Amino acid sequence: MPNGPLHRHPVPPAPVVVLTTITILSLSSLSPVFGWRPWPNQKHNASELVFSGSKKFEGSSEFVHLKYHMGPVLTANITVHIIWYGTWQRAQKMIIREFINSISAAGSTRRQSTISGWWKTVQLYTDQTGSNISRSVHLGEEKNDRFYSHGKSLTRLSIQSVIKSAVTATTRPLPINPKSGLYLLLTSDDVYVQNFCQNVCGFHYFTFPSIVGYTLPYAWVGNSAKLCPGVCAYPFAVPDYIPGLKALKSPNGDVGVDGMVSVIGHEMAELATNPLVNAWYAGEDPVFPVEIADLCEGIYGTGGGGSYTGQMLSDADGATYNMKGIRRKFLVQWVWNHMLNYCTGPNALDQ
Repeated sequence: MPNGPLHRHPVPPAPVVVLTTITILSLSSLSPVFGWRPWPNQKHNASELVFSGSKKFEGSSEFVHLKYHMGPVLTANITVHIIWYGTWQRAQKMIIREFINSISAAGSTRRQSTISGWWKTVQLYTDQTGSNISRSVHLGEEKNDRFYSHGKSLTRLSIQSVIKSAVTATTRPLPINPKSGLYLLLTSDDVYVQNFCQNVCGFHYFTFPSIVGYTLPYAWVGNSAKLCPGVCAYPFAVPDYIPGLKALKSPNGDVGVDGMVSVIGHEMAELATNPLVNAWYAGEDPVFPVEIADLCEGIYGTGGGGSYTGQMLSDADGATYNMKGIRRKFLVQWVWNHMLNYCTGPNALDQ
């Protein structure tokens, strides 16, 4: 059981987009599935958040049928290649690097409230040979694109062009690793990406050979600090159109980056279990699958679901977190456990 005072925080419902089609055209015409974020096109008030009628405690539901569709998962040692697009401070990079390095940190059990304990739920998923998703996740080569090579407003397709530039650069190109590479494009707080803040904070898919030259699993996550912290960095910031909510203190002193961490975790968990969008997902329509992190969007602790994030922890200076990394603390959403058929996390009080 984790130490420290516990508290809850309300989270409103919201759509979350998962990119899942195999045509270039459909990258810009997807419909959302429903998750939990305070999107600006939703009407909320504080009373609705506290007294929501949802009965979806911790995401548990007999109606969720997550299935394996015979596609590959990331069973080989996973190497994360980061593309830092735009202007990034050294301290911001250190926060994100430690989160990723904490996934494979030694000395954790599933019962411990750690990032590596959180990844153990992701490891439960297997491919058609019975091989589990790899425990080993480590940082690989990184690429800085500090001069905004494709501008400060990106589309879903131009994101693939950014990745192409990184893997085909004349100096220090990123290595090409289709089987166990995971390419993470992170945009700074002055970059807008198509649909950012409206119905996405991040997404994952795979690159098209016609654009990049290879099929590479990738994710994009944006820093929302200037554009929409009350949406994508919630609960460390709250939107002004929902009165009565109070922002929580972020664990690493950077609202935008602390908010990104959970979105990065969300996308990495889904990339590992569904890298080519034909492996683990719920729903009958493969064009719009609901994946293992979508099912638990907005749930960070015991009792989460409906209008609550669940029970979280506060450290001595009042910052909110639910998991520990190597040295830092983080707030990371839970993921779906297909063996138990509900959302789980290492900070659970009753699992």
